[in-house]
Amino acid sequence: MSEIPPASDFIFITGRHPVSLEEEKLVRECEFKSGRVSGPGGQHRNRVETAVFVTHIPTQVEAQGTERRSQIENRRVAIRRLRIRLAVRVRTTKVAAEHQPSALWQSRRRDRKIQVSIDHWDYAILLAEALDVVTVLHFDVSEAATALGVSMSQLTRLIRQDKLAAAQLNAGRKSVGLRPLRD
Repeated sequence: MSEIPPASDFIFITGRHPVSLEEEKLVRECEFKSGRVSGPGGQHRNRVETAVFVTHIPTQVEAQGTERRSQIENRRVAIRRLRIRLAVRVRTTKVAAEHQPSALWQSRRRDRKIQVSIDHWDYAILLAEALDVVTVLHFDVSEAATALGVSMSQLTRLIRQDKLAAAQLNAGRKSVGLRPLRD
């Protein structure tokens, strides 16, 4: 198998994927800022610094949580969004074409289905693994699904739960001359 195809939006790392870190370790690698944003939510939201902006320092991937009236809730939202953005943007170079699914992937797989909600902590980890395999297999979703032991429709459903992930997949497919997957 040849080199991983080029993609301008990927950040390549050699170690452990940041989404697989425990929350405390991931948070230690981040910088948090708070601020105010306008919009619905009443006077409390508009006058108090409840918005949370987070940057993962090693990759410079950013996310924010602004829609809640509580800074604590917005911090949780920002961390969840950061993990999904990291899953989409960061590729690990350790994944090979002969990939063996992780223990987490295997525990979430039932027959040829993969089940996880986008709101679950495991979603970002599974998405990162799926996108790593898809990328190393030159965006051939069918081949990636076979390597991961799921159906192609299950793999695309997992990726399509996040619009940015779906867009990244189609951009990658286009970069190697494949048609984008239909919505």
